[in-house]
Amino acid sequence: MKDWQSLVDLRALNTWMEQQGLGKGDIENPLPLAGGTQNLLLRFQRHGKDYVLRRPPRHLRANSNDTMRREMRLLAALADTNVPHPRLLAACPEEDVIGVAFYLMEPIDGFNATCDFPESHGASADQVHRMGLSLVEGITALGAVDYEKVGLSGFGKPEGFLERQVPRWRAQLESYQAFSEWPGADGIPGVDRVGQWLERHRPDTFQPGIIHGDYHLANVLYCHDRPELAAIVDWELTTIGDPLIDLGWLLATTPDHLDLRINQEGDSLAAAFPDRQAMIEHYRTRSGRDLSHIEWYGVLACYKLGLILEGTYARACAGKAPMETGERLHNRTITLFERALGWIS
Repeated sequence: MKDWQSLVDLRALNTWMEQQGLGKGDIENPLPLAGGTQNLLLRFQRHGKDYVLRRPPRHLRANSNDTMRREMRLLAALADTNVPHPRLLAACPEEDVIGVAFYLMEPIDGFNATCDFPESHGASADQVHRMGLSLVEGITALGAVDYEKVGLSGFGKPEGFLERQVPRWRAQLESYQAFSEWPGADGIPGVDRVGQWLERHRPDTFQPGIIHGDYHLANVLYCHDRPELAAIVDWELTTIGDPLIDLGWLLATTPDHLDLRINQEGDSLAAAFPDRQAMIEHYRTRSGRDLSHIEWYGVLACYKLGLILEGTYARACAGKAPMETGERLHNRTITLFERALGWIS
């Protein structure tokens, strides 16, 4: 985080924390943290306690502050559940303290497996396999939460949730035509076929629940001392919808987020990770949800993510994003659609 001092007024934050009854004393050892999103993280100590502050990005989007307010509401609702998550310590939905809405959470003692893979976890195929099962268990726990009982009524619009998916993301794709330099949707294999298949095979009903919205290996932290989830992070896309969306997202993205290092025996760590069928079966044993249409959710995840990534390519073609990044994400879009076509053929 460059020039974070201009993004977090420590004097104003210190005053606010004292007003919230969070002890006295100066903020010490501020340290910007790398995160999986554009939202910003700052770790610091105060009055003998560690905190992590989360705030919107430097360049605010129209909904950036509302996203922070939704995250703090969600984390507060999860406080007494068994969902692994960062514990909310204090929330400031107002924008007049440091200029944006923000919240403070407890630091997580964990690691991101896509960035840092401890030797202890990679030494055993059983350890790696268990990490994959724990990843599945995170969303079974989340999907089991009664969102109304924890105070999340009105947090999302479950009515017509599945019916909105394909039109919503098709409209996103069509919006890229504003970039005249973009070659168009013809460069995405089977884009019409996949969309039509999704419309024809859409499940008739679902049981509403909390969804994370971007659930994959890069958005969780693992415990250092055991192959279990320490926390699910990056909640900016959370809403109320069909929790099987998260399982579909996991099925669609897992190969792209696996650590492919070689352990001491010369075996690929990814080979020990549960495959898609193993993840589905593990979810089935821990959830009462109907998985008879789970293929649909995996295809939808490929469709949605692929169309989102194509947006960066369209912007790159127009000179509004690095072309190297745009081409890399365009190739991933192609991979996702080829994966979807393989599932529906």
